Amino acid sequence: MENNLKSLGHQTDYAFDYDPTLLDAIDNKNSARNYFVKLNCEEFTCVCPITRQPDYARLEINYIPDRKLVESKSLKLYLTSFRNHGTFHEDVVNTIADDLIKLLEPRYLEIIGHFAVRGGISIEPFVNYANADFQSMAQKRLEGRD
Repeated sequence: MENNLKSLGHQTDYAFDYDPTLLDAIDNKNSARNYFVKLNCEEFTCVCPITRQPDYARLEINYIPDRKLVESKSLKLYLTSFRNHGTFHEDVVNTIADDLIKLLEPRYLEIIGHFAVRGGISIEPFVNYANADFQSMAQKRLEGRD
């Protein structure tokens, strides 16, 4: 078991404002192989930075790891930290992408936010990132979005 983890195996204290320091990574024991890790957060919440009204979303986080994997309990705590954070939907997916890229240095990463309808409009921002080996895949996935 990883000895330097901040969350797994410890009492859970929830933060309710954005805190990227909650994220932990573990070693990828299968780094010689390309494979997708798909993480779904069905109950993501944040608030509008202007009205402070709650926003609800289903987030999809998909990545091809290199040497590190995100530890799932730390990801849960990190995503919960957005609960009272005022941010726009497009900023949410970009902030999460930036934090996970910094933590994991993945081969490929994409995040899709399926935000609930508010004011008659739903917003579904998509962001992706790729290292040099996966640039063409990233471009094709970006172009293939509806």
